[in-house]
Amino acid sequence: MSFPRKLKQMMMYVDGVGYAADTESVTLPKLERKLEKWRGGGLARPANFDLGGGDDLTVEHSYGGPVRALIRQFGAPGMSDVQIRFAGSYQDDSTGQIHTCIITMRGRHQEIDRGEQKVGEAGSFKVKSECVYYKEEWDGVTDVEIDVLGMIEIVGGVDLMAGHRDALGLA
Repeated sequence: MSFPRKLKQMMMYVDGVGYAADTESVTLPKLERKLEKWRGGGLARPANFDLGGGDDLTVEHSYGGPVRALIRQFGAPGMSDVQIRFAGSYQDDSTGQIHTCIITMRGRHQEIDRGEQKVGEAGSFKVKSECVYYKEEWDGVTDVEIDVLGMIEIVGGVDLMAGHRDALGLA
């Protein structure tokens, strides 16, 4: 019998600096496909066409208080100027086995929300970053890699955009 893997520890890195004790939570990007329904003659029900990647790759990360290094990155001119890395330690309690999840992203901060600040109370410091690069690895194996600017989208070892790059002469 197998039990779900549960996050036991995590760490956020921004531009190579680790924020272990500062990190409160992270909401990782949704991986979405844009699908369009089509029901032509001879189809009993609609079928979905895959039109490629869905919405933005947005990561939201929260810290226990202001992080000046992140404030200084606000307004970075390049779309991929800030590197963000999530490291998660997931454990299967039925076996005790620990699994490593590393998600590497590149983008820039869209929003810094300091929330309400009160003397003697824990404040919040939330950062919303839009990414143009995403790579997810489990136990050293790459499951997903999306490079928006490079027109690369690899899922399970298959580059879904390779044929399109070839057709456009970009390979």
